[in-house]
Amino acid sequence: MTPATMQCIEITTPGGPEVLTLGQRPLPECGPEDVLIKIAAAGVNRPDVIQRKGAYPPPPGASDLLGLEAAGEIVACGDKVSKWTVGDKVCALLNGGGYADYAVAHQSVCLPIPNGLSMVEAAALPETFFTVWHNVFERAELQAGDIFLVHGGTSGIGTTAIQLAKAFGARVFATAGSDEKCRVCEELGAEKAFNYHNEDFVKGIKENTKGANVILDMIGGDYIQKNIKATAPKARIVSIAFLRGSKAEVDFGAVMLKQLVLTGSTLRSQPIENKIRIAAGLKEKVWPLLDAGTIKPVIHSEFKLSEASAAHQLMESNAHIGKIVLLP
Repeated sequence: MTPATMQCIEITTPGGPEVLTLGQRPLPECGPEDVLIKIAAAGVNRPDVIQRKGAYPPPPGASDLLGLEAAGEIVACGDKVSKWTVGDKVCALLNGGGYADYAVAHQSVCLPIPNGLSMVEAAALPETFFTVWHNVFERAELQAGDIFLVHGGTSGIGTTAIQLAKAFGARVFATAGSDEKCRVCEELGAEKAFNYHNEDFVKGIKENTKGANVILDMIGGDYIQKNIKATAPKARIVSIAFLRGSKAEVDFGAVMLKQLVLTGSTLRSQPIENKIRIAAGLKEKVWPLLDAGTIKPVIHSEFKLSEASAAHQLMESNAHIGKIVLLP
């Protein structure tokens, strides 16, 4: 028997981590193709921080609560749900609502808990794996033998991208903010990681390769022009965030001469049909790697749901390596 209300984290007003407060709400209602999940763990992601600040509003119809991924047990199903039954344990991509005791998800963006993974580890999968699969493998069409560069190599996205690119046969390079973080990138599969405080990644890429074929960038700012310089001909540069800002002075001559593709995307606002396609690709191509233990999410720390503000402080400090997870 599910309760009528649940605990959740609410944003009192846009601002710093201190605006996150513990509240009570009615349980979310299932649509015809939705499942209701009793959350065992929920991932903390950079978009949560941006939404908390008031700069990333939820799309129409989505929960205003933070939280884009979770793992737990299905406790109710909509009338048209055919893929799951009550009692199944899943991890799910959410359109919001993960910072709570319960959340709803479309049945087709739920995936089984991989063999040997805990609920905490499973909760760290959906947002980053959906993002990397879509942007690196679908959008940028990374191929075996390609030179792949990811910035923010020890972020949740970065640790996922390094492992997946390596597993699918790419030569992987990364940037990170300390020697320790660079060492972790290399342990995860990067051939070389560059400490951006004292190394020029453009020079490093050119010394080790003929240029990157695919770059996954969440930094923006001055990296936009540097990425262009670091590429091989016909490379694909994918932007998924702009921690240093989305505006830059760019010489597009090199884009033309090298025949580069500059693209980007956000995940949350995409239609459900796209997310279902991404989920199917992950289940077919990536979940067997997780089941076999070939790749595994990197967990930095766990916080109680009531400690969400502390989790956000850690996220914004950039001191973490891998994922931060909340436990209801």
